[in-house]
Amino acid sequence: MKKNKLTNSKIEKLVGQIAHTYRGDSGTNFINVSNLPARDKILKILDMLIEVIFPGYTGKRTITKSNINFIVGDLLCQIYSNLCEQTELAYKHGCRIKKCDGCDCETMAENVAEHLLKQLPKIRELLKGDVAAAFDGDPAAKSHEEIVISYPGITAIAIYRIAHELHLKNVPLIPRIMSECAHSKTGIDIHPGAKIGKNFFIDHGTGVVIGETTIIGDNVKIYQGATLGAMSFPKDKRGRIIKGGKRHPTIKDNVTIYAEATILGDVIISENAIIGGNVWLKESIPAGVTVTTANSELVYTKNKNKK
Repeated sequence: MKKNKLTNSKIEKLVGQIAHTYRGDSGTNFINVSNLPARDKILKILDMLIEVIFPGYTGKRTITKSNINFIVGDLLCQIYSNLCEQTELAYKHGCRIKKCDGCDCETMAENVAEHLLKQLPKIRELLKGDVAAAFDGDPAAKSHEEIVISYPGITAIAIYRIAHELHLKNVPLIPRIMSECAHSKTGIDIHPGAKIGKNFFIDHGTGVVIGETTIIGDNVKIYQGATLGAMSFPKDKRGRIIKGGKRHPTIKDNVTIYAEATILGDVIISENAIIGGNVWLKESIPAGVTVTTANSELVYTKNKNKK
């Protein structure tokens, strides 16, 4: 029996059919324009940034008191040059979308890369507080080292704090690539546009969602599966979503949000409030209030003995 071979004529026909789908499409293919930022290169930059923030934890370099300055200096030089290159591509992509001319994307990228490096001391201080909050908030934690090397919440928060600085400079694409890397690694989805204060602790973490316009104060604790999301979005006359505007919750200082709680819309959860597990909330909560759901009725049935 003859095999059905993929002949040259069949290949040519298939190529033509696929190429036809590229016409007039600027969303799923990039043809005749400069390249987008490369995801793999951005993730390498992110790895180097994490190594600067938590030196010695990756195991890629042996860090000592005598060599740390040389290693950090080398990393910063690599981060700067690579980030300049990728950020310039990101800005050029933004200019193509906005159809703007005359932007000095190269200089803008250099300024952003320098800005991020200058923020690293501040980011490290914030993360020290986040690690301390995890240690204080989790009775199972045995050391700060355990938290840094193994807790998904710290990984997600560290990447968020880096991506947030780039978001503040209106860098296209790169902050989302970084945050989605954290999402895929940890199951925690923090939009880089969110504003998060000091001593932030995400316990367990899987399934946590924090939307773009969320504001979180200091000393806030969130458990797995919690969502700080938006309500339905307003639309224009064409039925398209109107973007922008505050649409996610504001969480004030010292709030605790337990597992699977869902808080939606531009509401305010005031200081020292506690939101119980599985609560579905669409309204603001005063300071010092605990919100829980009514207990479900439990049904007990005696098991029948099997012969």
